Amino acid sequence: MVTDLAPATLDFSVEILAGQLAPATLVGYRRDVAAYLRFAATREAALDPATLARWRAHLANATTLSPRTINRRLAAVKRLIREAASQGYTSNENASAFDQIAGVRAKALKDRLKPSARTRISPSEMRRLCEQPDRTTLLGLRDAALLTTLASSGMRVAEAASLTTSQLVAKGGSYVVLIQGKNDEQVREAPLSREAYERITAWIERRGLETKTIFTSFGGRGQRLTKRPMSSPTVWRIVQRYAHAIGIPQIKPHDLRRFVGTQLAARNIRHAQKALGHKRLDTTANHYILDELEPGLTEGLF
Repeated sequence: MVTDLAPATLDFSVEILAGQLAPATLVGYRRDVAAYLRFAATREAALDPATLARWRAHLANATTLSPRTINRRLAAVKRLIREAASQGYTSNENASAFDQIAGVRAKALKDRLKPSARTRISPSEMRRLCEQPDRTTLLGLRDAALLTTLASSGMRVAEAASLTTSQLVAKGGSYVVLIQGKNDEQVREAPLSREAYERITAWIERRGLETKTIFTSFGGRGQRLTKRPMSSPTVWRIVQRYAHAIGIPQIKPHDLRRFVGTQLAARNIRHAQKALGHKRLDTTANHYILDELEPGLTEGLF
């Protein structure tokens, strides 16, 4: 396939999945399917399962994408074709043939697995990170509240960026955040430390804006307060700026979520599962329990 041609056009689009996937997930599907259609170039090729197999080979040979990213792209196309078959745009036999296309194996592309993909943050490092912003300034007051919220709630970046005051609830001498995340069918409770709540309160009082949005943006190169909610990329930049300042540049916002999950899982895995909103306990066990080899285990064996 030639990838610099105009993308293929189909009689259906990712929008046929509306109502089945969260809006944020649909955004990712649009991006992945668009990449496939550019590769396919024609409608006939796009509906041929052999094209998906060739795209898999192209992604493995001609890109540096991780195995997980490649498999996510393949899965998006297969899910779309399955739905297209159920709505009569293609045959069930064709959808089944698409489903038979296997993904790539992580072991085969292990050189693409980033060693810093899961940076573990120690409690002392997290304390340094949350204390880094200068809370004598308005900007630093907001950033300190944001970092402490991420470090004590385990919420995702988009959830923090859109957080409102109505989501904060006092409970049992501390606080919880009411969240409906990308995989949540109902509102769930996430923990929030008293320290995070106090920093949020200090920021809101000092800010003085009439808005329910907690983490609002600055305009005019950071000099002017606005009522505009922060964007997810802005949260990324804030976390990375302070991470660089304490000498741990590889920290990403999701690592703060992993910090919460890892710390809670070490005490009680069920608490970690509930705090993070995982549907399955094995998701928590596979990604948030870090079994480290204890130094000195072989001392005195002989």
